[in-house]
Amino acid sequence: MYFKNNKFFIEKIESLKIVKKYGTPTYCYSLNKLKKNIENFQSSFKSINPLICFSVKSNNNLQILKEIKRSGMGADVVSKGEMIQALKAGISPNKIVFSGVGKNTEELKFAIEKKILLINAESKSEIIEIERLARLKKSIVNIGLRLNPNIDARTLKKISTGKHEDKFGLTEINFLNVLNNFKDSKFLNIKCLSVHIGSQITDYKPYSKMINVLDDMINKSNHVFDYIDLGGGMGVQYKKKTKSFNYKKYNSIIENFLKKHKVKIIFEPGRSIIANSAVLLTQIIYIKNTNKKSFVILDAAMNDLMRPALYGSYHGVIPLLKNNKKNKKIHDFVGPICETTDKFLSIKGFQNLKEKDFIAISDVGAYGMSLSSNYNLRPKPVEVMVDKKSTKIILRRQKLLNII
Repeated sequence: MYFKNNKFFIEKIESLKIVKKYGTPTYCYSLNKLKKNIENFQSSFKSINPLICFSVKSNNNLQILKEIKRSGMGADVVSKGEMIQALKAGISPNKIVFSGVGKNTEELKFAIEKKILLINAESKSEIIEIERLARLKKSIVNIGLRLNPNIDARTLKKISTGKHEDKFGLTEINFLNVLNNFKDSKFLNIKCLSVHIGSQITDYKPYSKMINVLDDMINKSNHVFDYIDLGGGMGVQYKKKTKSFNYKKYNSIIENFLKKHKVKIIFEPGRSIIANSAVLLTQIIYIKNTNKKSFVILDAAMNDLMRPALYGSYHGVIPLLKNNKKNKKIHDFVGPICETTDKFLSIKGFQNLKEKDFIAISDVGAYGMSLSSNYNLRPKPVEVMVDKKSTKIILRRQKLLNII
């Protein structure tokens, strides 16, 4: 994604042509960027040959999951719906990991029937239920135990998952107790030690602490695990000043870990694969000026892109046509929904804008469309994939008749 003659391009197509063809708001993906992100992630950990399971909750579009499948990756799912979608995309059951703190009986039954690679269990009660279902089906189920390592990943508080006050995983004492209680089960095969400490992590040091905790736990448990699931969470550069995640350092730490423990590593990346492959194209409906600022009212809203309202997270704003005329006023880029939180960005010194202009909201591939809703009875946007000079719809725009 780049500017040429002051026009914003996605691959080899001028973005203004895309909005003319498909309207707004529109999620627009670059296939080339998606492929490049996958290749970069795979090459970063080539020496340890991990199983990479894409986090479907970050983006569940079927066509994108088919591309994930073509790359050789598996899927990390957190619901029956995501599991069905991953299987529909052609991802093999033996590359699917089922995570989540509240899997219900129906979901567990489905996972057992499909013979997926692992169900990563997070409580004693869940393990009891898995064993009960396995006994009824007279089958042996492969499970992982998720450890809560009590590590502060220093990320957004609302996407932290590895501290004791978070709802996820088993404390050390409970982990060892559960392991001892179920290691001789005739219906469970405890094959994996799983951990996940949060999302949008840009420093490798919390992962280094996590690896040390895992090393200690393996030694204390005296249990032979086939897999160590390290989760995902590697951050991306939503802002230019955000430092890039050091994959080389993280890979080196894992290499040292694998010298002591002969296990298969599993990763569950989502954001690092898909986030910066997409923009949300939107049009300015009105500009409302006050003494202190200009409210730039867009046709995209918090129901289309929830992250800024939900987490206070940052997404950049890009004009589809540069005019190089700076405006010193503060611009609040907001949506039309009847909530003050329906706001994307406040920025000073943006270029001059006028009503009916088009802009792009950047880095929306992860937790963009997957978090969208029909709040205010607004139809969800269309999703479009760009491949060099061609475009295709990968999910049609919802119509009001679909939801009313």
